[in-house]
Amino acid sequence: MENLKLVVFIGLLLVSKRLLAQTIKLEASQLEAHQTYMSSEKLMGKRVLKVAKDSTVKAVDEPTYVRIKGLDFQDGVIEVKVLSRLLKTARPSDRGFIGIAFRIDAQNSKFESIYIRPTNGRADDQVRRNHSVQYFSYPNFKFDRLRKEAPETFESYADMGLNEWITMRIEVKGKEAKLFLNNSQYPVLLVKDLKLDDKISGGIGLWVDVGTEGYFRDLKVIKR
Repeated sequence: MENLKLVVFIGLLLVSKRLLAQTIKLEASQLEAHQTYMSSEKLMGKRVLKVAKDSTVKAVDEPTYVRIKGLDFQDGVIEVKVLSRLLKTARPSDRGFIGIAFRIDAQNSKFESIYIRPTNGRADDQVRRNHSVQYFSYPNFKFDRLRKEAPETFESYADMGLNEWITMRIEVKGKEAKLFLNNSQYPVLLVKDLKLDDKISGGIGLWVDVGTEGYFRDLKVIKR
């Protein structure tokens, strides 16, 4: 009898988690471009969202994303497939920057972000490889400050490349976030000290930076 109760409890728990999962349609009516340009495109037989940074925004690690309307997120899971290409105007230092912003405040003045640098994943340079994955917090903890004050703590290596679909899965709980790539069993990045107030929820954005032609599809969000 006790075993039956346990099975029923686990079943209800799994159902409740599924009910909290949202598949977000990346349609114009549900999206708001912030310092970016967006369009619906067909790529490799799939309808996808194309995003590029507004070229007038010169600084890096800025609020340059397409924000999902009406979505409020604090803890849970964000999963999306991303594909990155370099623009024709990209500089040699551009890396195909693409990722996810979360806990964005109403004014787009604060948020957390984890992104990837696809050109670094298979570079013939170990230092560049070590900078394949990056966490930053806007506005006070951009990548350069974190790299200087806490080297190797907020970035990591992961295998990846340009012009290929990469599944990004970010699990967020309190002050911690984990990044999984391509359905990996173990995270490729562990962030133990998210810089913003973890008691505050906010929006989710599909983020790109300089020199990037970014594509997104299959966005799923699980709130906890």
